[in-house]
Parts: sequence; C-alpha cells; structure tokens
Amino acid sequence: MTTITLDDYTIPVGNNWAPFQELITARNYPKVVVIVDENTAEHCLPILREAMPQNFETIRIPAGEQHKNIRTCESIWSQMMNLNLSRRALCINLGGGVIGDMGGFCASTFKRGMDFIQIPTTLLAQVDASIGGKLGIDFRQVKNSIGVFRNPQMVVVNPIFLNTLPASEIRSGFAEIIKHSLIMDAEEWSRVKEITNLEAVDWPDFIVPSLNIKQSVVEQDPFEKGLRKALNFGHTIGHAIEGYALETDHPLLHGEAIAIGMVCEGYLSHINGLLGERELMVVVDFIKNTYDYWPIPIEVADELIALMKNDKKNRGAEINCSYLKEIGRVAVDQTADTDQIIQSFHFYNEMVRESFV
Repeated sequence: MTTITLDDYTIPVGNNWAPFQELITARNYPKVVVIVDENTAEHCLPILREAMPQNFETIRIPAGEQHKNIRTCESIWSQMMNLNLSRRALCINLGGGVIGDMGGFCASTFKRGMDFIQIPTTLLAQVDASIGGKLGIDFRQVKNSIGVFRNPQMVVVNPIFLNTLPASEIRSGFAEIIKHSLIMDAEEWSRVKEITNLEAVDWPDFIVPSLNIKQSVVEQDPFEKGLRKALNFGHTIGHAIEGYALETDHPLLHGEAIAIGMVCEGYLSHINGLLGERELMVVVDFIKNTYDYWPIPIEVADELIALMKNDKKNRGAEINCSYLKEIGRVAVDQTADTDQIIQSFHFYNEMVRESFV
C-alpha cells in the first residue's frame, strides 16, 4: 500500500482498510452516515460494509451528473436532519465524482460542517477528485459553480472498486491521467501514451503518479489563484460541452468531454504559438484512438461559448484557458476569443471524425 500525505489528511492507496478503520475507531463518532447512489448501493456498499468498524445509516440519491444540483442537496440535508445527525457525526461519500463533490458539499454545510471521508469508486474520482478539497454542485448548466473548499478527514483509494465499473467509466477516468501527464510530467506521458488496452492496465501504477502530480500542484496553490489552474487544461471547453450534452439524447461522461476539450485546447495552444504541431498531433492521435467521436454541433457554438463565459476561472468578459507550452509544461491564465474557439471546434470535428468515417 502507498500512502500520500497532505497537510491535514492522508490518502491510502491499495487494498488495505486498516488506516480507514483506525481513523474511525480513534475518532469515536456517535453516528456515521454513508451516501450512495443506486449503483454504489448495489456494487460497492457490500464491500464497504465488510470493512466498517461500526454500524452506519445510509442516504441514497439518484445516480448521474444531472442530479448534481441543489434539489438533491435538499434531499440529503433533509435525510441528515431526519437521522438526527449532529456536527460530531461522520459522513462517508461512497461513489464517483458526483457523490464526492455533492456529498462533501452537503457535509461541509450541514450544521456548519461535519467530518467527511471520501471513498471514490470510479477511476475518475480516484485520480482527480480525491485531492484538493473542491466540493460543489452544478447550477444552470454551469459545472461546479456553487461550492466550497474543504478537506476531508481521509480519502480511501481502493482499486477493488474499479472491478465494479463498466469500460466506459474506466475510459472516462483515464482522461484525467492523460491530462496530469500532459501538463506536468513528460516522462509519465511517455508511459501513458503506450497504453492501447485499458482492460490490461495495472491501475495503481498510474493512479499513484497521477495523484502525486495533483498533490504537487494543490499544495502550491490550494485555492486556485495561479498554478492550480493548470489542472483545468481541457476543462474550459470540456465543461461547456459536458453541460450542453447533458441536456441532449447523447450525454457525455466527464472524461469523454474533457478528452474533446484537450483536443480543442491543444489546438488553441498551437495556434497561439505555444505547442508545436508535431506534439499536438501526437496528443490528438492518441485521444482519437482512445475515445469515441462525439461531433461538436457548430450550430450551437454560441450556446457553448455562453457556458464558457460563466466559467468560474474567468476574469471579466475574457474566457480563461490553460494551454500546453509543450508536453509536460503548461501556461495558465491564457485567453481565447470566440473565433479561435469555433476554429478549435472545426479542428476537432475534422481531425477526429476521419477515424470514424
């Protein structure tokens, strides 16, 4: 087992429940509640139940990004109230990024805050949402626009939960591993880009380096004032596409949208004189060989750009992006105008579509 240590909490990585059990026993919580959705209730809760050192209650919410909103929070808070939870209780969030973000937000705000532990069950949540203390919900199609910064007591990254996932969820999480290597570690990218079969990967070998990259960034910039914006590579455009797609008949998983965003923002990096063409095409080729083609509808470009203009990273009317200088190096606080963004949509459609026609 590997343990990643941050200033005020730890992240044990591996199939070993001892640190988790020791923390709960030592804190002597009067009540414990576990938040699940219908998927983690069926596939993950039985695993946790065997590891839990004390009895607990459960709060069940519907699965999916479309439910990451204030209405679901009201349901969680109501159930917490009905269970007579005090501020001394513990909330365990058992699920992917939606449960981690929303469950942590609800725990942090209920009676001005109770302790919570994150147990991410998807690859995406294990490599991305498990470090940094960013919690929140979506509002008016804008991702994570309502939220707080607050750290958990522990994050338990146990690869046993990855065995419960469909291939699409593994592929979604892989996008964040790609991103971490692209922005901060060219040597790790050289390992990542050799992956051709996601079913054959020993994921802890890639989870730990990915977490180390994020830890390094977050410790230097915990409140996203500068360097931490590097982690948003692919996310300015990707979040807008994800928010738009959520309201269509063909919604995207988070990592699928971020993969599109990385192609577009890689292109923007290139046309703004940063990323070389050869490096751009290496990234594009790898992504289009890993992810399915989802055509960006150019006719709704204005709607997508309107969503980007609501991004919380923006300053004034300018759309804020993070660009690649080269593989392993990133430039934050870059801006893109409307024409460039639409060019990037065309670039993605032309470059990725050719693999599927």
